[in-house]
Amino acid sequence: MPSVAVVYNGRVLLFDCGEGAQMQMLKYGVNFSKIDAVFISHTHGDHVIGLAGLIRTMAMNKRTSPLDIFVPRGYEKVIHALIAFDKALITYRINVKGIGSGQIYEGKGFHVDSFPLNHTVTCYGYVFAEDDKRRFIVEKCRRLGIRGEQYSVLQQKGSLKVGNRTVKLSQVTTLHYGKRVVYATDTRPANSTLRGARAAQLLIHESSYAESERDLAKERKHSTAMEVAKVAKAAKVKKLVLTHISARYNTSNTLEREARSMFRNTVVAKDGDIIIV
Repeated sequence: MPSVAVVYNGRVLLFDCGEGAQMQMLKYGVNFSKIDAVFISHTHGDHVIGLAGLIRTMAMNKRTSPLDIFVPRGYEKVIHALIAFDKALITYRINVKGIGSGQIYEGKGFHVDSFPLNHTVTCYGYVFAEDDKRRFIVEKCRRLGIRGEQYSVLQQKGSLKVGNRTVKLSQVTTLHYGKRVVYATDTRPANSTLRGARAAQLLIHESSYAESERDLAKERKHSTAMEVAKVAKAAKVKKLVLTHISARYNTSNTLEREARSMFRNTVVAKDGDIIIV
């Protein structure tokens, strides 16, 4: 069942929470007490059922910090039902937030954006985006006479008077773009995914069917491996991970082979996979 954990600076963001998610976290060493937020793509059961148990386990473990749960706007009641159906004693605040497109969450050193997908119900993909960082060119700063606290003043104000000249931040720094991880399921190939995944380090995308089932993919609003590979190639992502494979396939070899014929750096997700970005 779908569930992806992004671990960043010791904290955890969970994208979808299918049945058995908390057991898999225990098995593979993902600390669910560190979860700050859960991002639900849509409310079909295979993407949300695991929330019911996870919420209660965190309460049993005496969680006190708030938990943010993001879900497509208009479907908040589904999450509230999972929280309240057995009148369990929840020991911490849960903030259920209906979302549209755009930036929806900000953490220390990163933010999360959402974008619309094309499925049978309202569905969103997510972009985990590390903040861009400016780094000083130390030798250049020294030559210009920038020292000590002047670094922080220059960073805050964008320019600094040094002797008889004004030094701009852009003149003595380089911009390092943050890493980006994109999660898109369940969906037909979409221009919004192409835009969201542009030059991302990692695209995790549903790939329910092989090319022989393209008509079924269109009917059920899912994607084939080849279609996803075309998105990855057009977006110039670094790596593609195929997930949400139909149970009709005994192995994922055909899907992986089809995708790799278009986009070489493709793998099929397996339970417990760890990918360092």
